[in-house]
Amino acid sequence: MPLMRSFKELVQRHVAEDPAYAEALLREGIDTMLSGDVDTGKAILRDYIKATIGFEKLGEATGAPPKSLIRMFGPRGNPQARNLFNVIGYLQKRAGVELHVMAGPA
Repeated sequence: MPLMRSFKELVQRHVAEDPAYAEALLREGIDTMLSGDVDTGKAILRDYIKATIGFEKLGEATGAPPKSLIRMFGPRGNPQARNLFNVIGYLQKRAGVELHVMAGPA
């Protein structure tokens, strides 16, 4: 019987081994939120945070308590825009990525 790994473990390993995958995951989380699927976007960003910096270090960097960040990106979290953009700004800076919103076809 093959050894089974959880999806989250596979994502974490892939992020650690492949910077392009990590960047794509960050972009996908933000794009998903901006397209209106906030819950899925938060879940993607939660996985990204766990696989990269972790909530403890993210809390230190942003000045937000780690438990608040965990709740914010949890299924029932409802982050304030200020807190969300603070976290997203830090994650972009840390990843060396600068994301921009562009208008698409109407």
